[in-house]
Amino acid sequence: MTMDIRAAKEQIVGHLRKAPKASSPEDLQSYVGSPVPVLGLTVPTMRAIVAGFAKEHGRLTAAELNALASALWSDPVYEEKSLAILLLGRYEKILNDDSWRLADGWVDSATGWALSDALASGPIAGLVFAKPSRFRDLLRWTRAKNIWRRRASTYALHRFVRAGELDKPLQLLEKLLYDEEFWVQRAVGTWLRECWKKDRRRTEAFLRDHAEGLPPVTITVATERAPKAFRLELRQKATAAVAGAERHDRRRS
Repeated sequence: MTMDIRAAKEQIVGHLRKAPKASSPEDLQSYVGSPVPVLGLTVPTMRAIVAGFAKEHGRLTAAELNALASALWSDPVYEEKSLAILLLGRYEKILNDDSWRLADGWVDSATGWALSDALASGPIAGLVFAKPSRFRDLLRWTRAKNIWRRRASTYALHRFVRAGELDKPLQLLEKLLYDEEFWVQRAVGTWLRECWKKDRRRTEAFLRDHAEGLPPVTITVATERAPKAFRLELRQKATAAVAGAERHDRRRS
């Protein structure tokens, strides 16, 4: 029997609206950087709602899953969009090319770090790792005008980094090393830090090779686990490069 998408959505949203609130919506909205309304639910509460739904609906087709996730995402509430992401993650084994196109279509509107990172490091990361040819799409995202798509390209590296497969992550991160947006700079630092955990020698060499002009936040986050001497070395190289560029600009003017 084909799932009644409208009824399934109403069931999930009903649980969502009845769930206890953990904090004031205003506080949570500020914390997650969400531009959309927030109810105030915790991530464990939303996961429990998805787990309860999955227990009742153990078998879904990819078409049903995509339609239900799309219906939830279309609503203007942060938690409903979060449930759409969690649903795709819960049924990861049945995700298909339509799921990829669906998630890709959400990236630009997944604004605020919480939605963006959950989408990219969850279902998108799984879809890219399952079909590495999609990595070419991530490389294109690094040139996007939308900062959240650029940031998402870094979080979508999650599975490669966790598996210790650093060729693709370092190839992509190199394209964003000098991005001008803070949220992208921080994300680059985050995934260089995670690369460092997997292969310290290779990541340190990568950072040394690209230290000139690196944004301070990228260095700070990337070297959280590194020795202080290495962090200072990178900062000095980055600062020297900036000072040299400024002197050159003054001479030309």
